[in-house]
Formats: sequence, structure tokens, C-alpha cells
Amino acid sequence: MLKRAKSPCLVCLAITILICATVVTVRNYGYLQIIELAGGELAAYDRFLKFSVHGSKPDENVIIISMTEADIHRYGKWPITDQTMAELIEGLSQYNPGVIAVDIYRDIPITPGSDNLTNVLRTLNNVVMVKKIGIDSENEVSGPYMIDDPDRVGFTDFPVDPDGVIRRGLLFADNGTTMSTSFSMLIAQMFLKSKDIMPQPGTPNPAHMRLGNTTFIPLRANDGGYVGGDMAGYQFLLNFRGGQFNRYSLYDILEKRIPPNALSGRAVIIGVEAVSVKDYFSTPVKSIPATSGVELHALAASQIIRAALGGEKPMSFIDERYKWTWIFIWGIVGGALGLRIRSFARFLALSAGAAVMLVSSAYAAFSSGLWIPVVPPALSLLFSASLVTAYKSYTEGADRAQIMQLFSRHVSKDVAEAIWNDRDSFLFNGRPRPLKLTATVLFTDLKGFTSVSETLQPQPLMDWLNEYMEAMASIIIRHGGVINKYIGDAVMAVFGVPIARQTQEDISKDAINAVTCAIEMGSKLSRLKAEWAARGMPVIDMRVGIYTGELVAGSLGSAERLEYTVIGDTVNIASRLESFDKHYCDPEFADPACRILIGATTFTYLSGRFRAKEAGTVALKGKEEKITIYLIGGFTQPQHG
Repeated sequence: MLKRAKSPCLVCLAITILICATVVTVRNYGYLQIIELAGGELAAYDRFLKFSVHGSKPDENVIIISMTEADIHRYGKWPITDQTMAELIEGLSQYNPGVIAVDIYRDIPITPGSDNLTNVLRTLNNVVMVKKIGIDSENEVSGPYMIDDPDRVGFTDFPVDPDGVIRRGLLFADNGTTMSTSFSMLIAQMFLKSKDIMPQPGTPNPAHMRLGNTTFIPLRANDGGYVGGDMAGYQFLLNFRGGQFNRYSLYDILEKRIPPNALSGRAVIIGVEAVSVKDYFSTPVKSIPATSGVELHALAASQIIRAALGGEKPMSFIDERYKWTWIFIWGIVGGALGLRIRSFARFLALSAGAAVMLVSSAYAAFSSGLWIPVVPPALSLLFSASLVTAYKSYTEGADRAQIMQLFSRHVSKDVAEAIWNDRDSFLFNGRPRPLKLTATVLFTDLKGFTSVSETLQPQPLMDWLNEYMEAMASIIIRHGGVINKYIGDAVMAVFGVPIARQTQEDISKDAINAVTCAIEMGSKLSRLKAEWAARGMPVIDMRVGIYTGELVAGSLGSAERLEYTVIGDTVNIASRLESFDKHYCDPEFADPACRILIGATTFTYLSGRFRAKEAGTVALKGKEEKITIYLIGGFTQPQHG
């Protein structure tokens, strides 16, 4: 395995930064627009709106006079005649409304009663009517034929998003030669005039329009979900609050069936809500075309009026640099989840929790009048988490293969699992991290093996030796030891690696396991000797040396051949104990078929569990300092299980 050049954390950070930068770039070039329309930023705006408008109070400043299907049948004709229109406007004027807004095109006379309608409109100067600008001359509808004053005529056009939904309103529009006022703005402007509120230069930018204490900042091309959108004219986002307006029918007005003060000082908007006329539009709060044109104008006018009177601010947006920061923050959150969380269930739960936090944060900001992105940071969160998880899965697969290559045949399943669970502290750059720790080393060797090997043919010799090694290896692994190496007929095992022990209790447990392992190896050898003798095979005894102390554990070798090993004086002493005075034993105290010698440090960790006899204080080969050694004679009490 090649040594990794980068820290996993740095690689994951680089992945996260790349994902975030890609999302920002794709968004800035408008390639997220399809997602925005299909279920992204604009869809989030729609859902937020539905929550925010739920339970909102009706705006009593705006009244709708609705021409229903019943009115059309009652008066027998659509469009209604100029005479009926004149009677309607005269009837409304008797209730002293602040403004009468007629959302019915009157570019040509509808006889009879045209002269009467003209006279009524000349007499009443608080009546405003409509025209349509359209995208070309074929779609335009001229202003009312009987009004010459352009300040009393507003256009009815609304910007329509590519998904067919109306989310924006217009205050003004400029066709290159003439500045026109929208019908909704005209209604609000005339209503507010009676309250001495007139359009003023905005603050801090005087090029913007201010009404009361509220400055209307026009939408820009990259605001909200409108990346690269057409923001011609003076556009603003509709918030669709103040709906459920009080309504009266044409019949109610003409028959004087409404309370005397119901319309006094209010903005009264006349429009058609008959199904047959089909003046309906799709809006965020009603997904099917269910918002009538007159209600749409009422919603826009109400929003402008509330902003001027009560300071209700239009939706604002964060600058591009803050959008990028927001996207990067959630990308880093996703990368951190992918880097740190390994449980799939926990990863899903935390990812879902992070997504809920993102949406909740965006909605909280939305409720206070600030639109912050939802889809781009969600994509950063999702892709960063996914790609970092994929990278970590790849590297962990390589790490696991490396660990299994080093340990799979030499440790128990529990030890292998412990190694993998603690891999963050165990691995460094794809290799086991070098550690200085306290462990117990066990050496075994067969007495007289050289003589035996000379009497057997190669195949029987290897079969005989493998039978012995397999039996001893299974005992070592069962007691939590790591088989470090086989050296001919010798075995070296270590108890207390590769996971460093943190307490004296754990070090003591390793020493006890090592001595217990040696005793069971002797018992197994006795049974093997009986089987070998019955088969006419050589019988042989073994020696064991055990020592506990500090050593250094780590991997040695090249990328093609890497081995986990331990080095240090502890290893040397254990080896010398095994080979010490090869003929020494006390047959009355211990089984000579398996002589077990341990050092004094190991003896101190055994807690009196074993019968031990001091064999003296000796200077081992190659060691100047003398150590006390003990001969193990078995357990102090019978063992069960």
C-alpha cells in the first residue's frame, strides 16, 4: 500500500471546498434554474409563504367588488354595458370610498350608456382604471376611452415565472419612452394620498421609492431564486398576506344591500370572479389557477399600503458574498458529517437533522423578511457529505485491507474488531501508528527440534510441524495474543498490542492471559504427544519465556511487504528467558514437557493466580543487569470451562 501524501482531513476539506465552489459556480451561471423551478428555491419560497400567510388577518383597507357568475346571468350580458358600469361607480361613490379601482378593460365603448359613464368619470376624480402593456403590440390593451389623464390609468401586467406562477409585482414599468404606473401601485398611491403619504426619494438610495417609512428596493437579477432573471421595471416580491378580503357583489351595490360605512375611506377594487370569464392565475398560495385577477391586484395594493402605513418591509436579500459564505458553511457541515460519522443510521439521522436545521434557519430568516438560499446550501450539504463519505469508505476499505493483511491470521476476531474500531488512533497515513507501550511478550521453542528434523522426510516434517503450530496458534489467538512471527519451530506472540493499554488492570490482564496461554499450550502439547506416539511420530517438549515491559510497536517494511512487529529490550528478555539453561526444570513442581519461565515484572502482575517458584536472580545472555526469574507450575486453583 502506498503511503498517503495527504491527511484525510485535508483531503476531505479539499473535496468540500471543490463541491461548494462548483455549486456556487453552477448557481451563478443559472444552471440551477431548472432545479429552482422544479422544487428548489422558488418552491421553498412557495412553501414558506403558505406557512407565513396561514392565519393572517384580512386587510380591512381593501374591499373587493366581485362580479360573480350570478351577476352575469342577472344582468344578462358580459362585458357589462357602460350604463351598468356608470350605475355601479355612482352607487359606490355614495359610500364615500377612498379610491374606486376598476379592473375591467374599457378601451372601447360598450353601449348603451357611454356618455353617462364618461360624465361619471369626469365628475369623480378618485376613480382609476386599467390598461395592459403586454409584451408586444398584439397583447396591448389601451387605456379607457373616456379618461385622458394618464395618472388615473394603471397597467395590469404581472411578471410570470417560467413555471407559470406569479410571485412578483410591479410598481412601475418603462417601455423606453414612457414610465407607467401599475394598477396596484396606483390604487395604493391614491389611497395613501388622503393620508398625506406621497412617494418620496428612498433612503439610503434616493433613486429608490419610499412610501411612509418604507423604502422599496427593486429586485435585482440574482435575488432569491431569480438567478439571471429578467428584472425589468420596478419589481417586488409579493408576500400574499392580507388576503380573504371582504367582498360584495355587483348586485349588492346596485341594490344598496351593504352597510353604510362598509366602504368609507377604503380602497374598493371592482373585478370579475366569474368562472366563465377565466381571469384566474397560479400563485404560490394556490397551486392551481385559482387566484382571480382582481384578488391579485388587491393583494399587491394591500402589501404596498401596509408597508407605507405599518412599516411592513418588503422581502430583502443577502449579498452574493454572504450567499457564498452560507453555501460554504453548509458544505463544511456536510463534509464534517461524512468525515466523522461512520454509522449509516446515525449518518442519515444527523444529515436529516442538518437539513432540518438548514430549512428552519431559512424559514426563520424568511419570517423576519430575509430570503436566504435553501437549495444551493442543501446541495453543498448533500454532495459534500456523500463524496466525503465515499472517499472515507474508499480509504477505510484500503485501511481495513491493510489491517487484515497484517493481523487477520494472527489475532482473534474481537481483537481485530477492536483494532478497526480504534483505527483513528491506530492508523497514520495508512500504516499502523508507531506506539511505545507496555505489553507482555511470549516466546516458545521446541526442545531438540534439530534432531527430530533430521529423522523425517520434508513432507512428514512439515505436516508434523504445521499440526503443532496450528494448535498453538489457536490457543494464542483465543487468549487475545497477537502472533508476531514464526521462526522455524519458534513462535513469538505479544499480549497488549496493537491497541495500547491505558490502565495497570489491563496490563495485568495481558500478563495473566499470556501465562494462562502458556499453560494451555503445555496441556495441548501433552495431548499431541500422546497422539503422535500412537501414530509413530516423534514426541517433543517445549520451552516458554514470558516477560512484561515497555516496547515499541509499529510496521516495518516496504509498501509491497509490510509487517507489524515489536522491538525493544522486553522482546530480547523474553527470548533469553525461553532459551535460559535449556535443561533447567523442577519435575516435582512443574511439567517438564512445557517449561515456563517468567520475569519478575510479569510475576508482579499475576495477582497470585499461578503457582510460581523463584528460580534465582540471573544475568541473561547479552544482558549485564540481573533479573529475577520464576518457574510456573500451574494454576493456584482449578480452572473451569
